[in-house]
Amino acid sequence: MIKKLLIANRGEIALRIIRTCKELGIKTVAVYSDADKDSLHVKFADEAVCIGNSLSKESYLNIPRIVSAAEITNADSIHPGYGFLAENAEFAQICIDSKLNFIGPLPEMINAMGNKSYAKDTMKSAGVPVVNGSDGVVSNTDEALKLAKSIGLPVMIKASAGGGGKGMRIVREINELENSFMMAKTEAASAFGNDDVYMEKFIEKPRHIEIQILGDKYGNVISLGERDCSIQRRHQKLIEESPSPFITDEVRDKMSKAAVLGAKSVNYLGAGTIEFLVDKNLNFYFMEMNTRIQVEHPVTEQITGIDLIKEQINIAAGMKLNKKRKIKMSGHAIECRINAEDPANNFRPSPGVITAFNQPGGLGVRVDTHCYTGYAIPPYYDSMIGKLITFGADRTESIKKMSRALDEFIIEGIKTTIPFHQMLMQNDDFINNNFDTGFLDNLKKVNGQNE
Repeated sequence: MIKKLLIANRGEIALRIIRTCKELGIKTVAVYSDADKDSLHVKFADEAVCIGNSLSKESYLNIPRIVSAAEITNADSIHPGYGFLAENAEFAQICIDSKLNFIGPLPEMINAMGNKSYAKDTMKSAGVPVVNGSDGVVSNTDEALKLAKSIGLPVMIKASAGGGGKGMRIVREINELENSFMMAKTEAASAFGNDDVYMEKFIEKPRHIEIQILGDKYGNVISLGERDCSIQRRHQKLIEESPSPFITDEVRDKMSKAAVLGAKSVNYLGAGTIEFLVDKNLNFYFMEMNTRIQVEHPVTEQITGIDLIKEQINIAAGMKLNKKRKIKMSGHAIECRINAEDPANNFRPSPGVITAFNQPGGLGVRVDTHCYTGYAIPPYYDSMIGKLITFGADRTESIKKMSRALDEFIIEGIKTTIPFHQMLMQNDDFINNNFDTGFLDNLKKVNGQNE
């Protein structure tokens, strides 16, 4: 049994984990940097330990300090949340070596799926559809040129160890390949400390659809359906919804079965997400696997009624998944990420003090945030300050609820992406399901002004 859990993270996800732990009767320990001493996750945890100054490397990425905080508070488990150390195999192994229950997959699973080219080869071997491309890492420009001519342009160069758009380049002309290849390697080395890249055929105007899976220690894996994450800006998700309005029931079933097959092939443990690109003909291709809880997990919770953090904790505690449980999915959920950014000025970060803060409410409205009036948004971390989730009987109702809730969401003192989301909820193409992953980047105007 898990009795005391340390959350190795900050902000809304730390508070989200604390809430589930309280419902399960599990004591919680928050860790925080100097910049986060007034964050709500510090207030609502049973105990809190300062682990360093504002810089991530001195606090939330400092493994010895996090493990020491667990030891001095007698915590028996650690939940990494998302970001920071959530997909760090070394951290997972150190937790295990320190007799701490790591709420996540085993280190070897994190390593295997964290290497994008290896993950692709693994899924391909398991029979999961993959995009045509390199067999592993592309070592040099000569190899890249030969491969590009073989599979045909356009191609995508991707960092093997990365994500979030870092170390990624689209090549449409053969004379651009050498420069793009070197730029991708340089950016990958800077962002991930690993300059390995691989190459695959670029799918034009795809949808980005991911399958939520759970796996236990006994080889059982289940699917909790899909999330459509196609509304992105420069490969960063801004809006997610479930179910996807794009795919058919037949494709949904095939994708779920492929995701379960892929997860079983690596004996996956915990909550994970298998991400796919889906082309205009509804052919789907494995893209990557995230070995952690996702930012957008609330939309799955809304349509299934299943607490994914609770499932993570139960799996880590050795409980068996009930495969006979009927997963009933109903309604439609949408999530808007609320960031401290100025959409009228190229989404420039907007840290500062929140002078007024009013959360929306009403039936089918959920807000996950750690912010409040008087809270200072620090400039050191990710700009996301909250998530607004709406749930309705269908997509139309969910969009209408979101539009109304955004109008009620008042945040003053800083710039936020609320006006941007308000604009999107009125966009005919979004409402009519006429979009792909390039939709936002192709918009000529953002919030009525040139980007």
